[in-house]
Amino acid sequence: MFEFVPPADNVRVFREEFSVRLGDADVSGQLRLDGVARFLQDVATDDWDETGIESTDTWVVRRTSMRIAAGGRWPRYKERVMLSTWCAGVGAAWAERRTNVTIESRCLVEAEAIWVPIDQTGAPVRLRRSFFDVYGEGVRGRKVSGRVPPAQVSRDALRQPWPLRRADLDIVGHVNNAAVWQAVAEVVTTPVSQVSVNHHGPIESGHDVTLLRSPGSMWLEVDGSVAVSATYSS
Repeated sequence: MFEFVPPADNVRVFREEFSVRLGDADVSGQLRLDGVARFLQDVATDDWDETGIESTDTWVVRRTSMRIAAGGRWPRYKERVMLSTWCAGVGAAWAERRTNVTIESRCLVEAEAIWVPIDQTGAPVRLRRSFFDVYGEGVRGRKVSGRVPPAQVSRDALRQPWPLRRADLDIVGHVNNAAVWQAVAEVVTTPVSQVSVNHHGPIESGHDVTLLRSPGSMWLEVDGSVAVSATYSS
């Protein structure tokens, strides 16, 4: 599904530095997966804000994949990392964002995500002319699919309640993507080489959420339907 492509010629690349803080690291000192997800979300937001595009649209993530780069590793507590992000391709109403996490020009982690712009009613909208004015016509050269594959829950999956907290909700009224990755971090307790999360539907305040797990997979269900699925490998 993901190709982890480098930036094309004449496209916008935005860079920002982050520090791995105490609240981002696990007991071993390694940056947790939800910490990475929060960095990816923040650099995407700061990139969009710096473009100066005035819009009432809100971008929501549909799927995200991270992997350890060749010779890379997960960052650790107190390390300062540089995130470089760019648009790697588009569809009619979505865009693929690539991000590299580096320390002193050494790439540690690669990430890709599909983001969808929605209007004030929550409906997806087509990419606007202003998007290409800023991110470059070169992004049109690679078409990407916005399809989220159906989730298949293992029959032997273990189940447990996943209570929602007020702190999990964002300005859209949904459980934020970084909060979803906290559920992944609860299941994935050892370093992995690659991990992907798909959003099949929203999780909102008041939902009764169940976490299911089996080796290499995790799901969040709402009323018996999968809202989030994740896969990972060592």
